[in-house]
Amino acid sequence: MSQRPDTQDYRALFLADAPMMDMRAPQEFDKGAFPSAHSLPLMTDIERAKVGTCYKRDGQEAAIELGHRLVSGEVRAERLAAWREFAQAHPDGYLYCFRGGLRSQTVRQWLRDEGIDYPLVIGGYKAMRRFLIDELERSLATADIVLIGGKTGTGKTRVVWDLSDCIDLEGLANHRGSTFGQMPSPQPSQIDFENQLSIAFMKLLNRAGPRVYLEDEGRLIGRLYLPEILRDKMKHAPLVIVEQNLAERVDVVIDDYIVDLGERYRTLYGDDGHARHAQKLQDDLAKIRKRLGGERHQQMSAVMADAFAAQAASGDLQGHREWIGFLLEKYYDPMYEYQLEQREGEVLFSGSRDEVVRWCEGAR
Repeated sequence: MSQRPDTQDYRALFLADAPMMDMRAPQEFDKGAFPSAHSLPLMTDIERAKVGTCYKRDGQEAAIELGHRLVSGEVRAERLAAWREFAQAHPDGYLYCFRGGLRSQTVRQWLRDEGIDYPLVIGGYKAMRRFLIDELERSLATADIVLIGGKTGTGKTRVVWDLSDCIDLEGLANHRGSTFGQMPSPQPSQIDFENQLSIAFMKLLNRAGPRVYLEDEGRLIGRLYLPEILRDKMKHAPLVIVEQNLAERVDVVIDDYIVDLGERYRTLYGDDGHARHAQKLQDDLAKIRKRLGGERHQQMSAVMADAFAAQAASGDLQGHREWIGFLLEKYYDPMYEYQLEQREGEVLFSGSRDEVVRWCEGAR
């Protein structure tokens, strides 16, 4: 494999989605990583903890010696095979550890002994993470953000999908943003979300103009919070408002929260998926019980249960229209209207989904 230089051109790495081997321990990777990184650790969490204890007690030299003993023989051969396989499959890739220190240098030397010269990311994870934090600030200083607003069920996310100069915040967060928006698959870590967000802004601004459309979101998307610097920018950003009638909005909610979400549960849980889906929405409904009031919550819970029973029996989805329509009119609409009044940004345009898409495309 021909020799390539080490790099600290972090922008180029992220713009190109360069494949990277992450030498950090699994717990470190799970806490925060990058979209194109693959966890191929030098040491397990337990091995790393032992080396760390040894370092504090006996110093660096003893810790390095212990690390070599822990990763030796068949263990070393197995991990080296995985690194070699990755390097051969991704000849344009790089490797890194936390700071670009002993772990990545050790792996590089072992690969060199195998005839593979694989370059390092200088500064490692810490430097790339710092770069992305600073890069988001630089991106937001130049981005011309316009928010896609509208009541629940108007299909704001569909507008986001139809525009090329959009960033799908809910997609990055793996959550639909509402009380009912949790997906059956987990959300990313906060750091992963922030890293993906910074990279998304960088890529969009690199290939297009400064205009960036974002769906209007609160401070939290599920358990993930938007970076404060982005929230500040969104507070003052102008809006375009999606408007659809109630029946159309109920259709969108059924598509998203009954059909699509139900299919996700069936894919994950098979025959048990329908029951898990139904229970999940009942649990979500219970979260807003105080705001609904006990009697109205009890009524809607019963309607929801009947709707899922009818769906299981015949595939009929019409029973869902009652509880969804009720929540839209009595819970979500008043909350949205209040929040819209608090907005500081100018409303640039209002219309149907198709009209908003056409307006946004013409306003580039």
